[in-house]
Amino acid sequence: MKIRIAVSAEREQAVTEALLRAGFELDDEAELVVLENDRFASHLPVRDEAGNRLHLAVEDIVSIESFGHSVVVHGVDGSYQTADRLYQLCLLLDPKQFLRISNSVIIQRRHVKKILPTMSMKFVLVLADGSKVDVTRSYYNSFKSFFGI
Repeated sequence: MKIRIAVSAEREQAVTEALLRAGFELDDEAELVVLENDRFASHLPVRDEAGNRLHLAVEDIVSIESFGHSVVVHGVDGSYQTADRLYQLCLLLDPKQFLRISNSVIIQRRHVKKILPTMSMKFVLVLADGSKVDVTRSYYNSFKSFFGI
């Protein structure tokens, strides 16, 4: 069985050895994740346009967007594909820095450059890369609370 681990650097070697001894295979794209309490990912496994595997630092993530079964991570230096689903990424990313703003978008707090209110309990966000994303009505109150509006 393939699994991925998200543990502190101090525990990584011991956890890796124990899992390998137990017969698990470690893979950055595995769906099953062993996650340490109060530990959030510092890097995400992604693929660039050429299909090369990379580890993208979470501080470089501007937004994450889902299109059907494809999940695209928009970084400061380009866009990447990930095998994770949005609900999985919500668990891996620090909730003090990342927020889901619709059924298909997660944003990072520090990359929001403008918040534009619109009609019908919505906001339009202008992100650091110049893109615009909508905060849908379902996420309106959690967005306001997240930014203290």
